[in-house]
Amino acid sequence: TMKWLVLALVCLQLSEGLVRLKLKKGKSIREKMKEAGVLEDYLSKIKHQAAGKHHFREGFVVYESITSHLDSSYFGEISIGDPPQNFTVLFDTGSSNLWVPSTYCHTLACFNHVKFKPRMSSTFITNGRSYNLSYGSGTLTVLLGYDTLRVSSPSITVTNQEFGLSENEPTQPFYYADFDGILGMAYPSLAVGGTPTVLQGMLEQNQLAQPIFSFYFSRHPTYYYGGELILGGVDPQLYRGDIAWAPVTQELYWQLQGDSRVSCGPLKLMWHLQSMVLWACQGRMTHHIWGYLSIWRLPSGNLLFTLSLQYAVDCKEIKNMPPIIFVINGNQLPLHPSSYVLNNNGYCTLGIEVTYLPSQNGQPLWILGDVFLKEYYTIFDMENNLVGFARSV
Repeated sequence: TMKWLVLALVCLQLSEGLVRLKLKKGKSIREKMKEAGVLEDYLSKIKHQAAGKHHFREGFVVYESITSHLDSSYFGEISIGDPPQNFTVLFDTGSSNLWVPSTYCHTLACFNHVKFKPRMSSTFITNGRSYNLSYGSGTLTVLLGYDTLRVSSPSITVTNQEFGLSENEPTQPFYYADFDGILGMAYPSLAVGGTPTVLQGMLEQNQLAQPIFSFYFSRHPTYYYGGELILGGVDPQLYRGDIAWAPVTQELYWQLQGDSRVSCGPLKLMWHLQSMVLWACQGRMTHHIWGYLSIWRLPSGNLLFTLSLQYAVDCKEIKNMPPIIFVINGNQLPLHPSSYVLNNNGYCTLGIEVTYLPSQNGQPLWILGDVFLKEYYTIFDMENNLVGFARSV
């Protein structure tokens, strides 16, 4: 406890030397696929594929489901190469690889996104090795390359950074994504192919003031400002009160355990935390919450697919719904119905969905995403393997 108290006091002084990257809030892939009339067929397809799409590494199974990116996308700009080629990427704490589309890719998903041109960069090299990134919707094949990476140019420059150049991408859902590629921010042990992560490159080349990054998400996001990614520390102006710290249980995902539990009224459930872009919870626990909140399913064809169930509530009843209280390492982090109910012009749905991602110890796995992160400024301490939460301003 004393160690965390000292660390919290130190973090308050880390406003100097920060690199700030503004995040944009795009229209969700789910919205764009629904508008195009392809959502239901896509969800039906990945329902049957998801169970078989795993990759193995060091004795455990890692499962990456592309449905994690369907609902909300907060993205920013990076550049690769010399001269720099600019890309919009999704900053994802649930994966560890960096990849962008390339001129080697000829699938439909690459034609409406910016593609990296190796011949246009004087610093690009490759060893010709390829690897696959397996998702619930299919397999993304990338060529391994090395080049100069710039983030919040020219604040952070990493030379000879390994990254993936896509050789093919599944049309669904990437064709409908506002971002070009993905920059993974989880632990190196999750990186497919054993490639060094971007964060490793930044640390090894002394590009970060501290081995810490943090996210702030606006409660009223727009395309031009959805929040900020802070590299190298924390910004005290973006939160209020104390920081609640919790230890990471395994250097894979940013996963928390210990005495963590979630309660909704009289309901108390054990859970894990994995910070990604959605808020989802393990299937059998979710249905208990639905019953307690008196929520009904929407009459939609998507009901055939458990990962895409939507639940509607009477907007007039939001004020009578209970808070959902997360207790992390002894600290209570309440989430009120005004946060977990999404009101779209008088049409209200829950910002919660079912997931059946496997848990290594068999306990329910919860994923906290933008619904939670809008309320809590979240800090990822890579040196001490801690995650911190504080009330967002």
